[in-house]
Amino acid sequence: MRESRRLSFILYRIFFGPWVFIREGYKPLLTLLAMFIIGTFIYGYFEGLSALVALFASVSTVTIIGLYAPNNGNFTTMNKTEAILVMGLIIASVTAGASFFNSMVSVTANKTRFKEEATKRLVSRLKNHIIVYGYTHMGKYVDDKLDEIGSDYVVISRDATVVQDLLDRNVFAVLETQTNPIKALQTAGIDKASKVIVTDVNDSDNIRFILTARKLRPDIKIHTVVHDPSLVETAKDAGANVVIPASVAVGRLLAFSGDSIGVLFSGKIGPQVFEFRINKSSSLIGKGLQEVSKHAKIAGVERGGDIVGNFFDGSFKLKEGDTLLIVGDHSNLRKFEEGKGR
Repeated sequence: MRESRRLSFILYRIFFGPWVFIREGYKPLLTLLAMFIIGTFIYGYFEGLSALVALFASVSTVTIIGLYAPNNGNFTTMNKTEAILVMGLIIASVTAGASFFNSMVSVTANKTRFKEEATKRLVSRLKNHIIVYGYTHMGKYVDDKLDEIGSDYVVISRDATVVQDLLDRNVFAVLETQTNPIKALQTAGIDKASKVIVTDVNDSDNIRFILTARKLRPDIKIHTVVHDPSLVETAKDAGANVVIPASVAVGRLLAFSGDSIGVLFSGKIGPQVFEFRINKSSSLIGKGLQEVSKHAKIAGVERGGDIVGNFFDGSFKLKEGDTLLIVGDHSNLRKFEEGKGR
């Protein structure tokens, strides 16, 4: 997280926090103000009070403070029309006051609303940013890499808990409802974005999202992962420029397949990515990636459910249970493991 972005979140929350209060509670607040004005007219007309004193009496009645009693407190001789109007004023005021109080309590308790407002304002200022759809292990790794290279990005997720967690960490995040992906993309600033990276675990949702993004921005670059290799052509037909078949986290390939760092996949479909699991009896256990990479193109290493960062470090050695992410043909690596290759 860049400090400039963190500072922007803080400043925008300070400036737009009060706006959230006003937006959530302005209707009951306007009702209360109307009650103040109506009460002022009632007391000015029936009690013969000056405008200022009538306003004081109205505020006292509307807020149930009770500092002023109509007709000097003698309700038995009070004008019937005035009594009816004052009762209506009190009932309407209590209802509006309760509504306003509930709105303020709800906004105060749900701090995410302040962060959502800050995110919306900040995202509207972004240009040439990247939209990442999905925040599973693949999406997370993509985001980590985009952070490393300093690219602005916005995460779209259907999981409200994930979105709240990202907002808590000052990450641009937008909640997508199942029925309104268009609004999510618009909030994420697709009109000014440079690329969409689709990493959700559900292929059908990915394709639906690609179709929506392509409809909103016919010229935008869309990179996606598909978990079912048979859906590669479907994803391409939906509008994806780069399609990577994979069953594990290939965030490294997705994040590094953009113009921003000068590496581009050729054609409409990227290279295939395969899992190569290191079993207990594997001869690759204890070997470094410098040696193993002579026999296959290694894009990453998964260990314990996480992607290993600096796996080409000389101190890194393969262990049982590791999974290599191999780009393209891996038959030579299999031969090397079986002692048939050099």
